[in-house]
Formats: sequence, C-alpha cells, structure tokens
Amino acid sequence: MSESLLANLLIFARTLRAAGVVVRAGGVPDAVGALADIGITSRRDVRDALRAVLVSRHEDLAAFDRIFERFWRVWREPLDRDMPQPMGIPKRVRTTVTMLAPGASASEPEQADSAKSDVPVTLQTYSVDEMWRRKDFATFTPSDFARAQEAIAKLTWSPGVRVTRRWIAGGRRAVDLRRLVRANVKHGGELFAVPHRVRRVAPRPLILICDVSGSMEPYTRMLLLFAHALSGGHRRIEVFVFSTQLTRVTRQFAGARPDAALMRVRDAVRDWSGGTRIGAALHRFNTHWARRVLRHGPVVLLISDGWDLGEPALLAREIARLQRSAHRLIWLNPLIGSPGYEPLTRGTRAALPFVDDFLSVRDMSSLESLARHLNTLG
Repeated sequence: MSESLLANLLIFARTLRAAGVVVRAGGVPDAVGALADIGITSRRDVRDALRAVLVSRHEDLAAFDRIFERFWRVWREPLDRDMPQPMGIPKRVRTTVTMLAPGASASEPEQADSAKSDVPVTLQTYSVDEMWRRKDFATFTPSDFARAQEAIAKLTWSPGVRVTRRWIAGGRRAVDLRRLVRANVKHGGELFAVPHRVRRVAPRPLILICDVSGSMEPYTRMLLLFAHALSGGHRRIEVFVFSTQLTRVTRQFAGARPDAALMRVRDAVRDWSGGTRIGAALHRFNTHWARRVLRHGPVVLLISDGWDLGEPALLAREIARLQRSAHRLIWLNPLIGSPGYEPLTRGTRAALPFVDDFLSVRDMSSLESLARHLNTLG
C-alpha cells in the first residue's frame, strides 16, 4: 500500500470518530490487510470492505456510507489538448479530502457541508515533487542533477558519535585527580573543590567506497555528487572508488566544486568504467588503508550493484574482514527497487551474510531514507 493511500485511510478513520462513529479497535490494520487482498480497483468493494472491518454498530452504517461518499471524492482535471502530451506520463489526479471539524455531528449534513464546520485537507495522489523524488538516477537530466545537489545539501548526515580515550572536564562520576591536586593547593591540601572528568565524545568517521565500473555508469555521476555532499558536510570522511583497482580520491573532493571534483576524480582513476572486481578492491583496502582509516570505528558505505568478475570466496573473505573492523557496514545498491530485481548475483550472495544493512540508492527518496537511517545509528 502506498504512503498516500495509508495517510488517507488514517485520516478517514479519524473523520469517522470525529463524526461519532465507533471505529473498531484494530480496525485500521484490518482495513490495510483487506485492501491489500481485494485491491482498490472497485469503489464498491473498497466501501464494503472498510465498512466490514471499521464499523461494529448497525446504527453507524448510514453515517459511514455518507462520510465515505463525501471523503473519497476524485476529480480528474482535463489535459491541455493544445499542447503535445508525451506518452507514458501519468495523468494528474487530485483527491480532495474534507474532514469534519471536531464536535461536528454526522446527523447534520447541511452544517457539515458548510465552510464553517469543515476543515479542508487536500492530499495529492499525484505530485510533481513526489514523482521527481522517486525518479531513477539513471534517467536524470542536467537540471535534475542541479536540483538533486541542492536537495542533498539540505539533508543531515550524522552517523552518530563515539566515546574517545581522551578526558575532558565535566560529569559527576570520575574524579579528575590531577586537577584535584592543583585546585586545592591554595587550601593547604584540604579538599574544598573536587573536579570531575568524562570521556570526550567525537563524531564517528564515515568511509565511502564507490563502484565506478561500466555497469554502474548510469548512476556514477549522481553517486559521486552524493559523495561530494558527504565530504563537504562531514569533517572525518574518506572516499575511495574502484573498478578493477582501488583508488583513494579524498583529496580530489576537498575544497572543490561538484563538477570540478568529478573531473578530478575521473582523471585520477585509470580504470574508470572498466570491469568490476569487488573482492580485489576490498583486499587492497584491507591491506593498505584499513589501519589508517578504520581506527575509530567508522561507518562504511559500500556502493555497488553487485556485478563481480572476481572469485566469490575472495569477496566473502574480504568483506567479512571489513565488517569486523567497522562499526557498521552498509551496502547501497542502485538496483534495489527496480522491477524484478533479486540479489542473485554471485558477488551479492557471497557478501550479504557479512553486511549489516542492504539498502537502495536509486532515487532521492532512498537517499532521504539513508540519511534518516544514519542519523539513528547513535
């Protein structure tokens, strides 16, 4: 069930209660299951299903039918016949939902229809912004990239904090012995002041390992813009890209505009849009970079579609080693959510047992979900 339909269903249940209709406890979850079983192609079937699971009293049936007819109203706006219409564009459908005002009586339809007792709430079943948020990165235009850059910059990317070994003044549990002596020297050794200390808290590092092989070509530009936004908003971040080899590109992103940063990254990577050897790239990372960048329990984001030309055993061994060294390993796959996709490639099946989260990164909606997920890691 779509989020917009679920939102309408919740508002409909609140509207029934505001009108004095007794809605069954657990009726809304039952309604979700009923609509999932029968579908929403028949208005009469939807009405009968909702009436069966939401209403428990016979005297509420008439009020339910009246509110149902007023609530689920759809007007279709005619398209402009003078303008050429591209094929495949869904028609704009607007659903206007009118909620009864608190305290309004269902037995007074005339008052309910008046502007004084109605609280209009308009929900869009079709939205240009919503369609853009779910537009596949592979179909982005230059204007989409510019808009996405602004949208990503507004998101908060915070993979949590970690407790360091350093101490700072504060707290009430641990006594700071060094400051204790210095603070009480002037009192002749009498303990008039007892300073305390706590462990310093620092932002958790973030490591991005991005696949720039040929199979990732439709998504590479957008994902590198995503990496640039992360590097600009997070002080402790390392960025690596790989195809058949691994290349560190953290410096290429530092202090550069997005387009300039992408050009510098492309110039620095010799195997751009080549084959994919995820296991070999992770082996290079684990043997040459892990000690330098995995010291403080970072969150690692591995971005790849899972198409691998190497040995699955090597990939499984190296990704397991990487997962043990990281605070959390998140695999971002741009194919998740595409029609008919299943993680059946050899590389994906070998790596999934050692991945903490397997998430989509194919549209702006998935990036927003990723930001919320990172912000809740704590």
